[in-house]
Amino acid sequence: MRRTVHRHLGKVVAGTAIAVAGTAVMVAVTLPGTAGADESGGTGKAAGSAQQQAAADGQGAAPGVVQQAPVEGEKGTGRDPLTDDETKRVEQIAVNQQLLNSSENVEGKRGPQRLDVELAAPGTSELDNPDAPRRADVTFYDYKDDTVVTKTVNLDTGKVEQTGTQHGVQPPASHAEDVEAAELLLASPLGAGLKADYKDATGNELTSPDQLLLTAMIYKATPGAQSGVLDQCGDHRCVRLFPKVKNGPWIDARDFVIDLSARKVGKLVG
Repeated sequence: MRRTVHRHLGKVVAGTAIAVAGTAVMVAVTLPGTAGADESGGTGKAAGSAQQQAAADGQGAAPGVVQQAPVEGEKGTGRDPLTDDETKRVEQIAVNQQLLNSSENVEGKRGPQRLDVELAAPGTSELDNPDAPRRADVTFYDYKDDTVVTKTVNLDTGKVEQTGTQHGVQPPASHAEDVEAAELLLASPLGAGLKADYKDATGNELTSPDQLLLTAMIYKATPGAQSGVLDQCGDHRCVRLFPKVKNGPWIDARDFVIDLSARKVGKLVG
């Protein structure tokens, strides 16, 4: 499909990279090839890269149920990457009843938002020990108080060895957060241009984030540079969306910032 987006907020990106400027604290965005996209004279600018995660984010134990540690499945050894079984196991161990009841995910539901699970670095005294225990760091975002929670789980003992919390730190967004940001933008009056551009490109109505390839980048406001809707970004979890029509062009949405903590959409000025 080679369709041109003619108006509204978007234009198709024919190049391979854009520099993100303005008041946001951002990094450069490198785009993959624009599958079937033409350059057009739309009213917007270029958009960013797209990706999809293979699985939805886990939310830990079921609401209201205190689960036993899951049965130990396939295990890796040494510095091997975490297996699927290990990943599932440490996520469930990390979300105890207290964290489940006291936290909120990106949808405002009970339980923290899982961001990442990765193999933890060995301790200094364990660097040359081939039998050192395998550990995993599980990172969550708690939307109840805008806190990043990291738990280190010992895969040998099945216990949480360390818990850390941080405010004002914004790790990369998860796929679930990308989708929720798109939901909020589509529900906002500011999403009208995105819908119109999608219809120009495909001839169909845009009603769901599932119709797009999505990724998002964290946005942090420069103090005093933006309106009240966006000036808390950085303490709040805020993102800019970079949507792409499936098998089609990129659509620009860089002028809009979605505050996932406040569940509001704002437009950048200047």
